[in-house]
Amino acid sequence: MGMTAPKMSRPISRPVALPVAITQGDAAGIGPETLVKAFLSQPALTRQVVVVGSPEVMRRAVAAVAKERPEASPWQVALVEPSQWMTSGWPVFPPQVLPVWPLLSEPMNAALPLWGQVSALAGQQAAAAVVQAAQAALAGQVSAVVTAPLHKESLHAGGVDFPGHTELLQAEAAAFSGLSIAEVPVRMMLANAELRTVLVSIHVSLRQALEAVTVENLLQTLRITHDSLSRLLGRAPRIAVAGLNPHAGEGGLFGREEIEVIAPAVQQAVALGLDAVGPLSPDTVFMRARNSPPHTGEFDVVVAMYHDQGLIPVKYLGVEEGVNVTLGLPFVRTSPDHGTAFDKAGTGLASESSLVEALKMAQKLSQEP
Repeated sequence: MGMTAPKMSRPISRPVALPVAITQGDAAGIGPETLVKAFLSQPALTRQVVVVGSPEVMRRAVAAVAKERPEASPWQVALVEPSQWMTSGWPVFPPQVLPVWPLLSEPMNAALPLWGQVSALAGQQAAAAVVQAAQAALAGQVSAVVTAPLHKESLHAGGVDFPGHTELLQAEAAAFSGLSIAEVPVRMMLANAELRTVLVSIHVSLRQALEAVTVENLLQTLRITHDSLSRLLGRAPRIAVAGLNPHAGEGGLFGREEIEVIAPAVQQAVALGLDAVGPLSPDTVFMRARNSPPHTGEFDVVVAMYHDQGLIPVKYLGVEEGVNVTLGLPFVRTSPDHGTAFDKAGTGLASESSLVEALKMAQKLSQEP
């Protein structure tokens, strides 16, 4: 099934400061706990942040964190909703308060999903939180959306028709605008302090990913990357384009995609005024782009041909600081670069570092003109 929440109004023009919405993620994973830890460790950063999710899930997360961090024990959940902050502005909460906007479509009297287990209920809750936050962003009720990790098996068990956040958000943006999903092209960027990568395709099989390497798809990826990073950097980004085959095809000896697809797309991009080079050998381009003092990266971003080619290099540098950014949406969306970590769920031991970086990125992007 496709998850839906009650449709919200069109954007409202009000001189109020808007909060960032963070979705709870999968209730059986570490997402809710990392949210609580972010509020504990970053009071200034989270001063204007609302959690979209189940109040009971978040109360349980507070109790879990308190096992490891006793200072979490006094924290209370405060229920809020957009009509409050859209009328009077974001309220000033006292210390040790976690603002939660309850799910509009949560089943009544539902039992809490068990820690560390795939659950249809957890999948439905996670998707409902994403839909609710996305619709609020589209309606101009929140400034950005940060998504805590969800579990794709739980989504599937809950009857959700989308494989992950990116596709679900894309569908919401398309529906809001009255467009087809194909008319709202989006791309995934994974970024940390040292490296950024953007993917031509996302959650598809490797065979499908190879089929997606077309001149049209690559040129579209380059244009989305250029437009999005130009806003972030304040200038045109230097884009490196990875080859698909070993050694970028070695002049056609190891495949002709570089000659027949990638090079023509790069040439068209350059003709449009983009600062793009490639195809470059995929086994060295990420090292060339890495910004690790004293080495200054040659490029601001690498466009990779498929999911693992682009994400392995960034994740190898450390998932604690990585941020996932969805490019091409009509609102800002970021997320931490890790999964639900079922093995740690409920222990209070999960690190909030990546979530904090995702929140920082969301706030920065939402402040861009």
